[in-house]
Amino acid sequence: MKEGYIPKEQRKRILLLTDDIRFTSGVGNVGKEIVINSAHRYNWYNVGAAVKHPDLGKIIDISDDINKHTGIDDAEVFIHPYNGYGDPMLVRNLMKQRQIDAIFLITDPRYFAWLFQIENEIRQHTPIIYLNIWDDYPAPMYNKGYYESVDTLLGISKQTVNINKLVLGDKAKNKLISYVPHGMNSSNFYPITVEDLEFNSFKKQTNLENKDFVLFFNSRNIRRKQIPDTMLAFKYFLDKLPKEKADKCVLVLHTEMVSDAGTDLRAVSNMIFGESTLNVIFSTTKLSQQHLNYLYNSADAQILLTSNEGWGLSLTEALLTGTPIIANVTGGMQDQMRFEDENGNWIDFNADFPSNHTGKYKNCGEWAFPVFPAARTLKGSPPTPYIWDDVCRAEDAADRIMELYEMDSEERKRRGMEGYKWATGDEAGFTSKHMANRVIDAVEETFNTFQPREKFEFINTNEYQADTTPHKLLY
Repeated sequence: MKEGYIPKEQRKRILLLTDDIRFTSGVGNVGKEIVINSAHRYNWYNVGAAVKHPDLGKIIDISDDINKHTGIDDAEVFIHPYNGYGDPMLVRNLMKQRQIDAIFLITDPRYFAWLFQIENEIRQHTPIIYLNIWDDYPAPMYNKGYYESVDTLLGISKQTVNINKLVLGDKAKNKLISYVPHGMNSSNFYPITVEDLEFNSFKKQTNLENKDFVLFFNSRNIRRKQIPDTMLAFKYFLDKLPKEKADKCVLVLHTEMVSDAGTDLRAVSNMIFGESTLNVIFSTTKLSQQHLNYLYNSADAQILLTSNEGWGLSLTEALLTGTPIIANVTGGMQDQMRFEDENGNWIDFNADFPSNHTGKYKNCGEWAFPVFPAARTLKGSPPTPYIWDDVCRAEDAADRIMELYEMDSEERKRRGMEGYKWATGDEAGFTSKHMANRVIDAVEETFNTFQPREKFEFINTNEYQADTTPHKLLY
């Protein structure tokens, strides 16, 4: 029997508001892994969000599929397809019809503003648990109302946990705030031996078989991902090599060729590399997880220079395959590089030291090749009035690429495997099982400590004070 198993009729039922967990979005995958690895403890009902959902109007029972993945025979998991993450009437109806014991949220808080507006009604009898993320500082005081509207905040990065505490201030003591980093399925992403015939056939078919150095990028074509700077860094790196050696190096870009949220990457490639496709391979079709795993294993390094990034799932996938990472030092990507303080401990954050993007600490895991931001600019929009944009230089990224290139393949692999051991170990725990176990611990503590909200509270509006930044802006 699975450890911690509870029979179906005795389990708590949790309403999961996030992307449809059958889909391949980042939060959809995270939700799926949490459900699969906790279906022996809880019954799940997923209001599965999508734009123009193709299954709108249906209720889909995926319990049998979950059983096949979990080793139990009585999972209870339903999908309620929806155009969006829900609305007050839907939640009210589901709370009654499905006898919901807790609500679990995953994604940007702005998608749940409608839910936070009725939190007083819900939390009189049902806790709200929020697996949340925030990309960068200054601490978003405009999120304060959102954070106050839930009982439990699970931060996916150390930075997010610190932000939750800074924004809430004295009210943080009334919340359960825990670190629950993203975890991926280590059965889908794992190191492959060179003797694997299918893997070698894949490398041959994708023209990666006889390359001396393969740099891999896997993410969306959106502006903050800094793909043109990634291409420019690779060009600067190539220009330092003799032509015969440069010809055996390739950058693989698994992303959309053109995106309104990003740019026209073919035009960028033509500008930087000319019409030759010798050094750049575009992978634009959707890949199976097996083939994506092959790509990570084909790479000598994974690169992600995003200017603000809550976590960076492609770095996690790379670590689980034993592949070194080159990354901008910002947001949750810092966690995956394991920077060490003066005592050799994995760094943590506070009001005086909210981020390592200033380069206070340089020592990190052998598998990581950090690129520190050269500029920090304050950006914003009406919904998010301010947020730092950490921008690194393509020249600095090129130096890290060269550093990896000059190592022999055995040393690169050794470093990558050190990352694999750490990522799958208990300290980091960037696997789906570790993530789900952390979620289970937090959910159980939530149920054990939940204090129902009062029907109303008095607020003295004469005591209003502006929410000033609760940490240093220059540190």
